[in-house]
Amino acid sequence: MVKLLDEHERTLAFAEVALGQIRSLRQTAVPRNYEIWYVYATGYNAPLNKVINETLARSGKLSESDLEQIYETYLSHIKTSDRIDKVGARVIGEIDAVMKLITDALGVSATYDASLVGASDRLSTATTRDQIKTIVEGLAKSTREMRETNQALESRLALSKSEINELQHSLEAIRAESLTDPLTGLGNRKYFDRSMEMAVQAALASGEPLSLLMFDIDHFKSFNDSYGHLTGDQVLRLVAQSLKQTIKGQDITARYGGEEFAVVLPNTALRQALTVADHIRRAVMAKELKKKSTGEILGRVTISVGVSMLKPADDTDSLIERADACLYAAKRAGRNRVICEADPEFSAETQTRVA
Repeated sequence: MVKLLDEHERTLAFAEVALGQIRSLRQTAVPRNYEIWYVYATGYNAPLNKVINETLARSGKLSESDLEQIYETYLSHIKTSDRIDKVGARVIGEIDAVMKLITDALGVSATYDASLVGASDRLSTATTRDQIKTIVEGLAKSTREMRETNQALESRLALSKSEINELQHSLEAIRAESLTDPLTGLGNRKYFDRSMEMAVQAALASGEPLSLLMFDIDHFKSFNDSYGHLTGDQVLRLVAQSLKQTIKGQDITARYGGEEFAVVLPNTALRQALTVADHIRRAVMAKELKKKSTGEILGRVTISVGVSMLKPADDTDSLIERADACLYAAKRAGRNRVICEADPEFSAETQTRVA
């Protein structure tokens, strides 16, 4: 009882902090904002607390766009596992209901079989019309019960099929979400690893060319240090938007990690891949970065790109390593450029990473 009271007081304290922050910052008291501040009060989500503290220290407030970014980046994806648990529980419940119905149907079937055997035995010894009539009426009753049970089973199975199809669609949606980076909307690292492995195996088996682009946002740390993590998140989204507008068809795009992105280009030789890489570089550079909360123009973003093409002796790791080495060669050469493994700038020394 004491523990329950302690928990009650503790959660009330978190709630009071959350509502106090909403009042003091004059924010709308909607569930999203309450959740952000409640989690902030608990201190369980350190990255969320850090970005809130930095933003408040810098500007003294959290704008609507700030709150939206914080929620999407630090909270919305956490709900995925809860949704999986709920769908899984519904599937188990559906299976249990069907299994119970099947068990009941088997019991009725066994009873029906027994009634047939009993009726057969009684018919062989029946001598009067009334005895035969009683046996036939019993058989008719058993047959009706059997038919009703079968009809109920068929209806329940049809309903379960519809329900399970719906749950399957839900799981597919959750699966897609689990492979998506919540900040940029691109594939996440898990998606990249799976897709890259399949693409490499397919290219090696077919002999078709396959190229890989690895690129990194130039001076990204400076954006974070100067303008805060929320602006850094905006930079990541800007680059992702440029990727989505440039890459089409079967090409695979993903946020590889941090400020690094990857593009897998099936059926694409090195020369074509260089053209695609430069289109992406130019598309990113063409966009002007504007701070949402103030409208301040922050300048333009540039990227450095490394390009490698699959060789017969390659595996996934070696292809990534060469693209990564080309990326850092591009940084060493001055940034905002594309370098491939055929360029003179690419050498063993270029694998030394620079900030």
